[in-house]
Amino acid sequence: MLTREYRTPSGTLQHVVRRTSDPGPGWVIQPDYVPLLEDLNIPRAVKHAVTRPSDVPIVGHLYRSPDTSARREFAARMHQVQQFADEHGIAVQAWSAFGMDAVVWMAGPEGAVLMAMDDPHALGALVETVARTDLGRTELAASTPGVDLIVERGWYSSTDFWSPRLFDSLVYPHVRELASLAHSYGKKFAYVMSTGVEQLGPRLVDAGVDVIYFLDPIQDRLSPERARDLFLGRVTLVGGTNALTLASGDRGRIRDEVRHSIQALGPTNRFILHPVDALYPDTPWEGIEQLIDAWQEYRQL
Repeated sequence: MLTREYRTPSGTLQHVVRRTSDPGPGWVIQPDYVPLLEDLNIPRAVKHAVTRPSDVPIVGHLYRSPDTSARREFAARMHQVQQFADEHGIAVQAWSAFGMDAVVWMAGPEGAVLMAMDDPHALGALVETVARTDLGRTELAASTPGVDLIVERGWYSSTDFWSPRLFDSLVYPHVRELASLAHSYGKKFAYVMSTGVEQLGPRLVDAGVDVIYFLDPIQDRLSPERARDLFLGRVTLVGGTNALTLASGDRGRIRDEVRHSIQALGPTNRFILHPVDALYPDTPWEGIEQLIDAWQEYRQL
């Protein structure tokens, strides 16, 4: 077991996860300590950091807006990033907001959902603490030269976890606030949601989201035609093919997904072809080549 204890003026939190073996070259390696915010903690959890309502005030001591030191460090890093980006002509993303991902990282999926039912006031306070810090992080990122796109993680904000009603009360107001802040600095705002996009995507657009990661025809079963008709070019959609498709070795399947997506969404001029969620260490290079070949063939459609 890996254990970390946080002692604060508001009390003590203990966070415990199982230590597992190295998954192999290229994969994310579990840290040798327990970070407060980490995807690997979820399936390995023994005790989440937040297990009861009285733990919520302690989080305010741990997840906080950037201080002077953090701002200096970010400025120095962005100076290097901007030089590289300008030289190669690429856009820069700042993933500044965690939203409900942070809530689930701290309380666990079951703990967060049960808190919504058993103590909605405590969950609301936890969400507000995260939102306040996300706002400070986003203000820093949006005000920094060289950042083009602000991104909020929302893998744990979809209908796999929350009803549309809870999404509207817990998530929507904060997304709208962050999008408005990014826009005030002339930056675009993106949101990550790979399931439940058909139900919640329109609300993201209403909140001011410019880009939605991801349109997934596999795990979300959202067809490009349905997405086109649903969003009517109001938002840029990223996705259209799945990493599992690239790993299948099925050239015809890869070509069909690419053609299907480009034919439906290419004419909107608001579509970025992207394997959902990512390229992985076990994604075969042949699949990537087939994706590129199909894109080159169909992009002029």
